[in-house]
Amino acid sequence: MKGTAVGSSSAGGTLRRIGGLKDVGEFRAYLEALDVDLPVEEVVQSAADRSPMAWPIVVGGFRVGNRWCIQPMEGWDGTREGAPSEHTLRRWRHFGESGAKLIWGGEAVAVRHDGRANPNQLCVRHPRGENTDALRRLRRTLEAAHCERFGRTACDDLLVGLQLTHSGRFARPNEKFRPEPRIAYHHPLLDPRVGIRPDDETVVLSDGEVRELIDDFVRAARAAAEAGFRFVDIKHCHGYLGHEFLSAFDRPGPYGGDLDGRSRFLREIIEGIRAECPDLLIGVRLSVFDMPPFRRDPRADGRGVPVEARRTRLPTFGYCAPDSRTPDLTEPIALIRRLRDEYGVTLFNISAGSPYYNPHIQRPAFYPPSDGYRPPEDPLLGCVRQIDAVRRLKRELPGVVLVGSAYSYFQEFLPHVAQGMVRTGNVDFVGLGRMVLSYWELPADVLAGRPLKKNRLCRTFSDCTTAPRNGLISGCYPLDPYYKRLPEMVQLQQIKRRLRQGD
Repeated sequence: MKGTAVGSSSAGGTLRRIGGLKDVGEFRAYLEALDVDLPVEEVVQSAADRSPMAWPIVVGGFRVGNRWCIQPMEGWDGTREGAPSEHTLRRWRHFGESGAKLIWGGEAVAVRHDGRANPNQLCVRHPRGENTDALRRLRRTLEAAHCERFGRTACDDLLVGLQLTHSGRFARPNEKFRPEPRIAYHHPLLDPRVGIRPDDETVVLSDGEVRELIDDFVRAARAAAEAGFRFVDIKHCHGYLGHEFLSAFDRPGPYGGDLDGRSRFLREIIEGIRAECPDLLIGVRLSVFDMPPFRRDPRADGRGVPVEARRTRLPTFGYCAPDSRTPDLTEPIALIRRLRDEYGVTLFNISAGSPYYNPHIQRPAFYPPSDGYRPPEDPLLGCVRQIDAVRRLKRELPGVVLVGSAYSYFQEFLPHVAQGMVRTGNVDFVGLGRMVLSYWELPADVLAGRPLKKNRLCRTFSDCTTAPRNGLISGCYPLDPYYKRLPEMVQLQQIKRRLRQGD
């Protein structure tokens, strides 16, 4: 970004819908009005025209066939035992049909039962047994769909991984509306949101419990390898437990304090996986900056405002002031450099913030979810803040492979931005999350030179978040006929109507 502070359009009243911009020229003019700089290419090339999006790239010795990546997208639609349902299998088939050659984890899979953010989240190890066979079925379903769509040898350059997680303070393993948090440290603003008392030390993981959890991550990685996944992601983003450890400044003992202590949880997991599964690639999805929690302000038409805190500076990994476009990436750069140089980890998926307490910086949207707030800035600024962070990481960290996030909001202009970013060397893979719930074949259409199906583009209605926040499965209810036909669609409409009446 050219500027250092949020522009006037962030104050509300001048936001424009991306779908209302008629062409690339108008999109560029809007970006210029926001004082942001993006490489927006005029003509989208196909693979036959040698599009940068079709360039292969080597990741950990494996040749990946193109520059599209499918981000982890949970449906909260598995069984109570943590295995996939038909809803889950359908989504993974779509990932395979997308045309993307990097599948980042499919979705977040809890390494054990108490780490689930939802009773229907996939889980590697459940009290009733391990789900290795179920995970193998997911991978095979995805790969079969990919080969059926793109040819018998199409999987030769398809890299599929599994994202491993523990949900930490956002764990709800047994009931959808009952938090059962496990935390790295007490947070003055986030604790009350999940019912944690300031004096309750039972929810704080002891050092011994942390070591047990590290062993569970290693066991889960071994299960992923046995299920045929080529890599695992050790999730350290979005406010979940791994990410929380990175801001555990005030935690005593070996897993807090300075960056060495705060990254020990991650590094010991990597060491354990290397010892158990030396051929398994390791990636890290990382929130490289964060902001204070935001809340809905009814006095400002529901716009998001930072929650006031007694402390002038909350514990944050990669701090970014609420009115800034430029986060402090000093520690994230130091961590990635150390993981590259000392641990041989070179694959990173870059994100920011958390959907639970500052979603506008993590997944910019025009329409907020039910537990959210109206955007406090133009959502394009949120996209470019993440993109600029990745640009800086690419400049300062040669030898790492980076997946960029926050591209879905570009909608019609996503291929124009993606192509420019890859061509200029500012990112290695362009990640798609929400977009693939409604329009999973977008990468294939772009690479084939087909026009976009504009009626399937994600418009960030946020129903894929509103539904699970209210106990329903996730999916694109507005645009995917499959979800429109489900009884959950009627329930979602009733929930949204009730919420509107409560405003």
